[in-house]
Amino acid sequence: MTDLIELSREARRLAYAPYSNYKVGAAVLGVDGKTYTGCNVENVSFGLTVCAERTAVVKMVSAGCQELLALAVATADGGTPCGMCLQVLLEFTKTPDQVKVTCVNESFKGHTYTLTELIPHGFASQL
Repeated sequence: MTDLIELSREARRLAYAPYSNYKVGAAVLGVDGKTYTGCNVENVSFGLTVCAERTAVVKMVSAGCQELLALAVATADGGTPCGMCLQVLLEFTKTPDQVKVTCVNESFKGHTYTLTELIPHGFASQL
């Protein structure tokens, strides 16, 4: 998990957040063993903003991997992913109770949750 945390911190440095100044970096470990990173990209029309977690998942899927095993998120304060991101994460795992989501602040302090803890009643696919 240490590698994911460091990669999420590196991704955070690339964030484009001129409106909120809340930079976020994420690193996703796919079942293919590869790591995919993302950062948040804001827009003056906030609804068009893309979160770091979703950026990382989209990169994973576009590379041909459709299941994640773990995620690290780096923020200034160790915040957890938003509801929209949690639902996207849920879409790409078969075992949400085993997927670890580690959220760290600038001092590497944080907490590790399971995806189920963060979104206990998310929409489940029937596929």
